[in-house]
Amino acid sequence: MYCIECGHLLPSHRTPSTICSKCKTPLATWWDESSQTYRTNRESILPDTMNPYATHSHLHNGSGSGSGLGSPQTGIGGGLGAGGLGGGYGVSIGEIERMRSRRNEQTEEERNFNGALVTLELHFERPGNYLMKAMVEVKKMVARTLDLSLNKAEVRETLAKNVDIWMHLQKIFNTAIPSLEKWSLKAIDPTERNGHDVSESAELILKNYDALREDLHYLNNLLVISRNMLAIKDTAQEICAAVRFDRAVQKLVVLCVNVTSKGYDGETVDDQRRQKLNEITELYKKLLVTCLQHTHNWTMGNDRFKMSFWFEMLFDEELRNDAIHELPPDDLNVEKVHQEVRNWIRRHNKKDALAAKLLEKYSADVKTGYTPGPLPEPEDEEVPAGAEESTSPIWKPDLEDKYEQDRLYARVSHEIDIWWKQVRDRNFDGWVVQMETVESAKERAAACKENAMHRYMPRGQEADHYEEEQYEHPHGNGSLHGDEHDDRSLHGEDGEDEEDEEDDDDSYAEGPLRGLLTEIPNILDTKQIEALHMTVKACIVDSMGSGLTPAGENLQKTRCKMFLALDCGKNLLRELLVFIAVWEQTDQQFIFQITAQIIESFHHNALLPYAWNSLRILKDIVSPAQTVLLRLINYMFRARKDSPIYDDVKDYNRDAKLIHFLYGYFRTRVVPDCLALIYAQAQIRQQKKHHSDFPVDLWDMERAKDGLSQYLDFLSVIAEIPEMRNLLIEWDTVYELIALLKALEAGVARKALDERPLPTAQNPHGNIPPQPPLHDTPHKFPWSGIKIQILIILTSLIAPTNARRNGPGNPTVQSQLLSHEGIMPLLNCCVYDGYNEYLKERATLAIKFLMEGCKEAQDFVKELVPVKQAQVQAQAAARAQAEARAHAAAGGGRQGQGQVGSERAIGRGGEGLPEPSGVGEIDAKVVELRNHLESVKVGKGESSGASERTGGEK
Repeated sequence: MYCIECGHLLPSHRTPSTICSKCKTPLATWWDESSQTYRTNRESILPDTMNPYATHSHLHNGSGSGSGLGSPQTGIGGGLGAGGLGGGYGVSIGEIERMRSRRNEQTEEERNFNGALVTLELHFERPGNYLMKAMVEVKKMVARTLDLSLNKAEVRETLAKNVDIWMHLQKIFNTAIPSLEKWSLKAIDPTERNGHDVSESAELILKNYDALREDLHYLNNLLVISRNMLAIKDTAQEICAAVRFDRAVQKLVVLCVNVTSKGYDGETVDDQRRQKLNEITELYKKLLVTCLQHTHNWTMGNDRFKMSFWFEMLFDEELRNDAIHELPPDDLNVEKVHQEVRNWIRRHNKKDALAAKLLEKYSADVKTGYTPGPLPEPEDEEVPAGAEESTSPIWKPDLEDKYEQDRLYARVSHEIDIWWKQVRDRNFDGWVVQMETVESAKERAAACKENAMHRYMPRGQEADHYEEEQYEHPHGNGSLHGDEHDDRSLHGEDGEDEEDEEDDDDSYAEGPLRGLLTEIPNILDTKQIEALHMTVKACIVDSMGSGLTPAGENLQKTRCKMFLALDCGKNLLRELLVFIAVWEQTDQQFIFQITAQIIESFHHNALLPYAWNSLRILKDIVSPAQTVLLRLINYMFRARKDSPIYDDVKDYNRDAKLIHFLYGYFRTRVVPDCLALIYAQAQIRQQKKHHSDFPVDLWDMERAKDGLSQYLDFLSVIAEIPEMRNLLIEWDTVYELIALLKALEAGVARKALDERPLPTAQNPHGNIPPQPPLHDTPHKFPWSGIKIQILIILTSLIAPTNARRNGPGNPTVQSQLLSHEGIMPLLNCCVYDGYNEYLKERATLAIKFLMEGCKEAQDFVKELVPVKQAQVQAQAAARAQAEARAHAAAGGGRQGQGQVGSERAIGRGGEGLPEPSGVGEIDAKVVELRNHLESVKVGKGESSGASERTGGEK
């Protein structure tokens, strides 16, 4: 072996400390299994008998007996001819001279890593045990390089600018991925998206466990190093794309998703085999996380690569959008969008200057044979010379040359721009859509109640027509027919078992999920998935962008529109939202906050109404994804409180229009459907219907309650924002709140304070006896906490606007409460209810603000006949009659007349009579209110009169 630096002969036996005796260069060595000696990437890879650096002045044409290079006993034959070096090697004199003049200018770290990569490339190309000792050294070199790339910026930068390293990485990964797939997945049909047999795949993994375990470790370490190299941004990003290493990472993402998303049948394997399967699955997940981090670093701060990533993520082989239920088709031509985005990427192919210089130098060195091979050919055609980007968008629909048409338009996609104008908030340019009136809302609620027992979701053709006309863009005729609904209740128990297993999946999405990244939220946990959220955020949030293009386009906003315009993006959004619910993320956690920023970017593009509608599920009042989306919107609005954001009219109008849309949905969809469900509960409670007729199960009731609760939380947040509170008052929110209180009073029994049994000799701990399974009693669903939320909103609306909240309540809200007969529902809330803690205290505060300054409300309370007084009168009458009748008959009379008196006393409350156990508490509250009115003299007139009398006495 010869030193590649100076050509001096190296000793036959080399160790890690060997240096060249001539140039004193330390040699980075690795163990060569075939020659059983240490080798170095600084040596000439030729036999010891062939020294290409020797002077060949004595070369002549010979027949094999001439003195060639090396020992005359080599028997190579032919010696050195004029055409080359020992015919069998074919090294020309010119090549020899080039080898002599070439000097390796790489740093020690580059040479070490390159040497390791060469061996790894061989390892993946020809798997086997022949490199066992060499791989031990390679593992150490890779580990050292990984550590240096993490901790030393200069090493990281040096490695990142080495094209040889990127090429070796690309070749290693493209060689390894097919092998990993062959060892991990049993393909049954390559045309099917889920074409892998789970049980056979598990057997394959167990069979190849050792090889998989080793190779996955190697690949993850290499990917971590390349991820760190990308931290220098532009130059490394450019080289990574030029060698198409980004494409190899995308292939690896697909493989990792396919392996980790399939799972295996745990009942068919023993503990040892299960442990091995879990270990390989976790290694694939770890590799997937590193892939996501790598992608994040590759796209960071680079609009061209962000768009390339978006291009690969949002378009699949189908190039079409599926219809969204109940929404008219958006007429988006996905094929045209695909072509327009591709043309934009072609036009913006200017490379980083340093990266271009390094790539050019590498290409020049390819012919020397000292490189890993030629660079991949560019995928896209060359941009026509002299075709400069337009700075003023011009759309020429009749132009046949699509590339030229897009170049003149200068923006990313004309098709996306048109789509956005069609689907954005209809109030974007002005208040076009008005709020539905209370009268219409009452009619809708009545219609829903009529169908409550016969349809899963009580919604008729007229309601659908109104919804489409008022809140969707009126084009196309692709909405579902009005008679398409979930009719499980019509079929009784038939088919119920068959649907149970599919219920969870159908809850979140309909049909297979599309998109490169859509499955990832179902695979990773909250810490592992951070890179995915950060990448999406970096691509669409304004603060992460680079400003406007010369054509005046904000590329962050364009990618945000693309995200919701294409099915793959909508599917990923749904999974990101459900991920928050599944992992119960609080608003203080990282994933929640990043997702909130993504949602706010949709808001800034007037696309939250479209996103909301695209997340709907027909059988849910509010789908799980919508519930999480509303929670994120609540978080966004909570940050608005006490901030100066509304000093800008534009910000105020944008938020007001979103509140308008969401409240319109609340009035036209959420409240009518919830009232219908509670009405069905009341029908069963009053024994007018059998409980088996109840149209939904407990799981559906839980989701309905979650959606309603989140909506009420949204309203409570809006009611606390002074600039927005008047919108709720203007739209008469009191109607919905009182309607819900009345319905809950009639349909849901209170949880009494004494429901828990007292300890006895037989039951010393007072344990509650076993209850029937919850799924058997959905008609008794308690809607826990809903009354409390309603009272919080009512209190916020009616309370005085001053900081100390003293003085008379809001007169408009007081009037609304009276017009909707809201006093009795509030009084009914003064009865203890274990399903709503501190209900009485909340109701008392709302009643206080209602009474103060409202004479009509005071008169209403004064006219109420206290329940206890009615009972006393009835009992006196009963005792009078008892003197003439038998004692037994007199007892029955008291009971009957007492009930009549109670009903007469609170009869003007309408529907929703209080429980018999709470009659005394309501009576006490009425007496308390009357005493309060008499002692404090609430009201302006009485207060002033009292003052005058006091002055006169003095």
